[in-house]
Amino acid sequence: MNAISGEMVTSALILFCRIGACLMLAPGFSSPRLPVRARLFIALALTLALAPVLTGGKPIVIAHFAALAGNIFGELFIGGMIGLLGRLYFLALETMMMAASMNIGMSNAFGAPIDENELLPPIATLVTLTATCLIFASGLHWELIRGIVASYAIMPVGFALSPAVALTSVADSLARTFVMALRIVSPFIVFAVVVNMAIGLVNRLTPQIPVFFISGPLAIGLGLALFYFVSGPMVSEFISQFADWAVKGN
Repeated sequence: MNAISGEMVTSALILFCRIGACLMLAPGFSSPRLPVRARLFIALALTLALAPVLTGGKPIVIAHFAALAGNIFGELFIGGMIGLLGRLYFLALETMMMAASMNIGMSNAFGAPIDENELLPPIATLVTLTATCLIFASGLHWELIRGIVASYAIMPVGFALSPAVALTSVADSLARTFVMALRIVSPFIVFAVVVNMAIGLVNRLTPQIPVFFISGPLAIGLGLALFYFVSGPMVSEFISQFADWAVKGN
């Protein structure tokens, strides 16, 4: 009985490594506003709930300690990769929203950190927080968990994920996410080009007027008005792209 219990504990530990590593980096679950103890309990609960399905009711047999250590590091690597690929969507969105805030003149108005440890402009914080809430409201977090379960069919316990394959996946995901984020914030880029050209033209025509001091509040006001009209489609497009990755990419 003790040997069987030991094997079951070892099996749960190995499964916890992949699930916990994924949730440690996955958007929403990895938020610093979520207490560490709560995140630990979520990972443990998912591990215990999925263990009968993932193991088929049979414990994972480990021959020796070296094999156990190798499985632990391999599972941590695979789980971290799954969580990182989802996290890249939010990193790209935060980066491009910083650029959008700079384009409308609000890059220095940092607000309280809500979903991240770093200070972000209020517009970037609002968009990323809204996207995080919509992931849970639309049930996409369940798709992430489904992806973890499906990963065991492709990469079972003991599978050695090649670093070259992992780097290729990260590079492809970076290209895809930043193109997606650039497309989402493209109205602000066009807005910045048009406004700066207009300000420069007015300054050349009437050099005696301090155009740049007058144009600052006007640019911020117009930028906020633009954000009011495009924020809904922006978040909808982001959630659509993230859902496509969560459903098909895993």
